Amino acid sequence: MRILDRYILKSILVIFAGTVFTFAFLFILIDLFSNLQDFISKNVALNVIVQYYISFLPSIIVQTSTMACLISVLFTYSSLNAHNEIIAIRASGMNFWQITRPALVFALFVSALVFLVNEKFVPQSSMINQEIRDTEIKIVPSLKGHGLPPIHNLTFYGLKNRLFFIDIFDPNANELTGITIIGHDRHQNLVEKIVALKGNWTGIAWKFFNCQITTYNSALPNDPPSNIRMSLEKLMDIKETPKDFLRQRMDISAMNLRQLHGYIKRFSGSGALKTTTNLRVDLHEKITFPLRNFILVLIGLPFALMAGGRRRGMTFTSIAIALVIGFLYYVSDAVGLALAKGGALLPWEGAWITPILFTLMALFIIFRNF
Repeated sequence: MRILDRYILKSILVIFAGTVFTFAFLFILIDLFSNLQDFISKNVALNVIVQYYISFLPSIIVQTSTMACLISVLFTYSSLNAHNEIIAIRASGMNFWQITRPALVFALFVSALVFLVNEKFVPQSSMINQEIRDTEIKIVPSLKGHGLPPIHNLTFYGLKNRLFFIDIFDPNANELTGITIIGHDRHQNLVEKIVALKGNWTGIAWKFFNCQITTYNSALPNDPPSNIRMSLEKLMDIKETPKDFLRQRMDISAMNLRQLHGYIKRFSGSGALKTTTNLRVDLHEKITFPLRNFILVLIGLPFALMAGGRRRGMTFTSIAIALVIGFLYYVSDAVGLALAKGGALLPWEGAWITPILFTLMALFIIFRNF
């Protein structure tokens, strides 16, 4: 590695680490004051609070790395430009790509790191964070130490084109209360409605109590039910296990690619086309998300090398450029994702249109000015 590359890379690393640390400190500080009353009233132990905030760190790294990477790179190169070091470097015969190689390599490294953290650490840390929140922070004091709290108003799409509405799910007793299950055919016609007062998991199947099963003729959707059956107790043909019910609480953004792909595959036959489309958009977004570190640095570097100015205004200029570029990227990305979820674009188009557009813009600016 050249001496110049080490010099530039050292500056980028120091500023990047400081920026991520600042973002993490501010996030934890704000969240701590927001939950301080709960910590005191629930008598949450100090080690639990520490573990709770440690579980936030992977998500903080993923969410803040883009702006931290952009700010560190722009600050470094704007500083070089303000001290006329860029002029000296270019006078030695180095082109744009040779000058910016340390920054581009660093941005690629951060993109790979974000992808790794998002895949390996975010799902597990999110589950730990949610468990601590449920069992220590948000739980009623009288229930503390008695496992997970009941889940209210659980709704999700299941297998066999079924839509589940559960009033209360007790994950400790594996018990359902207030059950309504609506089944559709592949054309979204109503074929079945199951209503039960309560359901218990036997270990191999669900047993429903005070159950009513109503079937409909999908060919005649406006006709009355074709059959109504009542049962005091009935073993149900429902493939979802208590773990599947508990898994429905998991935030889509906290899933890795394998989990989200399996989630889509599991419920792609549910007949919920809009929900499936939204999940496919989220899947493509997870692939493009780490790339924004490299893309924003690529489009920001030309501005840093072209921007002149006094040393005193260099910091504010770098941060202003980073904020403007980041804002435009996030707005464009949000619009693309919204269009894809609304059906105006294909899922992959909505997720990839902004990265492709900004990459082409960056290359255009670079080749035109350098």
